[in-house]
Amino acid sequence: MPPGHGGKPRGTLPDMSDERDVAAADGRILRVHDSGSVPDERAALVWHTGSPQTGALLPPVLDACAARGIRLVSYGRPGYGGSTPNTGRDVASAASDVEVVVDALGIDRFATMGASGGGPHALACAGLLPRRVTGVVTLAGIAPYAESYDWFAGMQAPSALRSAVVGLAAREEFAKVDDFDPESFVPVDYAALEADWASLGADAGTAGAAGSRGLVDDDLAFVSPWGFDPATITSPVLVAQGGLDRVVPAAHGFWLHDRIAGSEFWERPDDGHISILRAVPAALDWLLAHS
Repeated sequence: MPPGHGGKPRGTLPDMSDERDVAAADGRILRVHDSGSVPDERAALVWHTGSPQTGALLPPVLDACAARGIRLVSYGRPGYGGSTPNTGRDVASAASDVEVVVDALGIDRFATMGASGGGPHALACAGLLPRRVTGVVTLAGIAPYAESYDWFAGMQAPSALRSAVVGLAAREEFAKVDDFDPESFVPVDYAALEADWASLGADAGTAGAAGSRGLVDDDLAFVSPWGFDPATITSPVLVAQGGLDRVVPAAHGFWLHDRIAGSEFWERPDDGHISILRAVPAALDWLLAHS
């Protein structure tokens, strides 16, 4: 779901039976979700959820991975889904958390994919764990904040992120009145949430109902220095962005593509912020072909 989204769309909650807790180096708990080994396993994928999400495995991603013999792993970023908050975290911290997770699961090399607010965290893994990451995909992913251009241009409801630029206290204060603007999604997004991606809407509702800590910390991380430069990524990178996206406009995808040498860009002019997730199966095929 989008950065700053506090709504509770309808849907069916995913199965939570695959949960396990892993201790980070500083003692925090990371709530991990693992599909487990699959027959004829070809690869492992670490999936980075949007904001807010619990980190649970969502059926559309799980099914697409299972059909391709890919082991799927996800986790709740700090402050989400049972993972201990880590206020003040930057985007780069996701790489060290993911390294703890994959080490605990006995996974050496893996691909990584992130949607919306998960995009920067997927890129962090590629940038900071180059020996281990075989490829990375970002879907509707947000670009690093900069004042050199209008970073907010095209966002339907940027108030949460604007408050984060002011600082922690301002973002926490805005969380008290934050509400989802229904105009942030276009008809194809609502169609996806009513059908194959209904579980994402339900999971966002669960994450939102648990409080705003994870979402506030995500937004602060997005508008602060990320702790790594996406231009240093050497793994294969695919950037996919929807032309109708009113949450993370296509300009963010173009920015990333322009600065990551050798990256591939999929412009999907008829997709919004949620409907672009229907590209997950094709993106998995891309990762398998480029690993």
